[in-house]
Amino acid sequence: MKMNLKHCIWVLAIAGSANTAVFAADREIKVDDRLDASAETLTAMMGASDRGIPHDLLEKARCVVVIPGMKKAGFIFGAEEGRGFAVCRREGVSRWSAPAAMRSEGGSFGFQIGASETDVVLLIMNEGGMKHLLSDKFTVGGDASVAAGPIGRDASARTDAMMNAEILSYSRSRGLFAGIALSGVTLRPDGETNHVLYGHESTNREILTGDFKTPATARKFEHALHRDGK
Repeated sequence: MKMNLKHCIWVLAIAGSANTAVFAADREIKVDDRLDASAETLTAMMGASDRGIPHDLLEKARCVVVIPGMKKAGFIFGAEEGRGFAVCRREGVSRWSAPAAMRSEGGSFGFQIGASETDVVLLIMNEGGMKHLLSDKFTVGGDASVAAGPIGRDASARTDAMMNAEILSYSRSRGLFAGIALSGVTLRPDGETNHVLYGHESTNREILTGDFKTPATARKFEHALHRDGK
């Protein structure tokens, strides 16, 4: 009887370890999908000629946040949550940082994700906006000022009034690109995804301001940034 009990415990332990490995692998696949979807979103919204994000605005941005609707990957987030990634320019150089995972919750953004699979790109334009991004949690349109981003080539030259906003926001839905004025959207770090990416606990501040190496799974996202940014 004792031997049978030990045998059962051993079998359950093995099964539990196998399930943990399967779940971990599944999380990694989903992270890969989100990174690829983020790259495709940024490439499409930067390459939309006269209807896309102005290239000169990306060059001026301190940080970029991409929240994909995950259409190609087959994931559609519910009405209250989205997941994506942020990058910031490294201090004193033109390169972008490694990606830090983000979660978005609530507000009109969540509704748009659930209703029409909307992709969203946020350009963080100044030091104030970057400070909010590096915090534990902030609300777009509340803690940080936001404006609908202009579209078209070199549009920033005609939008001086918008340059006071800490964040410029853009969306893509069913092939249409537009600037959108988000309100009430909360952004915070996604620690679980960061752990999958880097193999240990890491804060978004450490990733975005430190010397983290970009993971191989994020190369496509990195290339999408450098294709149009300096």
